[in-house]
Amino acid sequence: MPDSSFVIVGGGLAGAKAAEALRREGYDGALTLVGAEKHLPYERPPLSKGYLAGTSAREEMDVHDWEWYADHRVKLIMGASVADVAPADHAVTLDDGRPLRYDKLLLATGSRPRTFSMAGSGASGVQTLRNVEDSERISAAIKTGARVALIGGGWIGMEIAANAKEAGSEVTVLEAGALPLGVLGPELAQVFLDLHREHGVEFHLDARISEITTTDARTTGVRLADGTHVEADLVLVGIGALPNVELAVDAGLMVDDGVLVDEALQTSDPDICAVGDIANHLHPVLGRRVRVEHWANALNQPTAAAATMLGRRTPYTELPYFFTDQYDLGMEYVGHAPPGSYSRVATRGDVERREFVAFWLDDQNRVVAGMNVNVWDVVDEVKALIRSGSSVDPARLTDPDVPLAEVAQA
Repeated sequence: MPDSSFVIVGGGLAGAKAAEALRREGYDGALTLVGAEKHLPYERPPLSKGYLAGTSAREEMDVHDWEWYADHRVKLIMGASVADVAPADHAVTLDDGRPLRYDKLLLATGSRPRTFSMAGSGASGVQTLRNVEDSERISAAIKTGARVALIGGGWIGMEIAANAKEAGSEVTVLEAGALPLGVLGPELAQVFLDLHREHGVEFHLDARISEITTTDARTTGVRLADGTHVEADLVLVGIGALPNVELAVDAGLMVDDGVLVDEALQTSDPDICAVGDIANHLHPVLGRRVRVEHWANALNQPTAAAATMLGRRTPYTELPYFFTDQYDLGMEYVGHAPPGSYSRVATRGDVERREFVAFWLDDQNRVVAGMNVNVWDVVDEVKALIRSGSSVDPARLTDPDVPLAEVAQA
């Protein structure tokens, strides 16, 4: 396809991996990647992990260096946004008015932090985390003696809480739910609550925020609806993310909690695919639509999307996966078990010592998700249990003397 033109909108991991996959799959036409940030495309997990903690270097996050893009004839337009997508004309328009024609288009526009508007929310010292600059500001602020208040006890909030505590900060988490990490359900969320409390993190659960208090336009803390005032020099808002679907909406694509894509990541327009945070994917293994804001989707979905763009429709079958490191706890999670979608949680190993594997089971005792905590080299076995779709004996599943590979064989 030497005379064709493909355009990738999104300068993150997904965009970079899509460019890589297209060249690897043999696409030899014009290839342009448009990114809103001025940086080379980079991976975001280190922003709340190693880069925030100062244990990994900035260049380690880059997906490729400048030379790679030049060698593979990928035109980078960084520090620019796409203002309009016109499917009928097969063209996009940049925010400076430049038009780009495309034969195939990939949307990898990612997500943005969810924010709220209340008294004090615009003060200096109130921060969200999405990009390199955010991570650097937070890293500089979480020093010994600093007072940090985290609004929201999700994955970003809890990872920052751990890093801030280890940097010597006084840390308070303000969570609207009964437990942090409510996505895990009460059985496993308690493990993380106990972990953080043991390290000295304070929690206000079922908390309702009244205002962010300020002096001279700088935050001094957070006031709760019950009158409690949590003093803070840094207020980190981590209340979730919103998919950047505005371009898709304006282009007339089907959108519902993200851009609707089929098994092969194709949108309602056959010449447009979508990947990453924005893709509400009809997952062929799980048998339902799934939209997850996980690093693994940005890493792996572009390979299937690239093949689909080249006319070789390829279903994306990888299971959702994410990981976290907090203090001395390392965890991997695979599958998809949002609250209300499972019947019970079973564990094998020692939960109190935080060395265990947890399994989410549906009403037919089929494993729909698994999480290994400080237990390694079991992800493939957990994936196999999920993919099998077989009912398992919970007694065998939770018995550490029964190899995971043999659980479904009985």
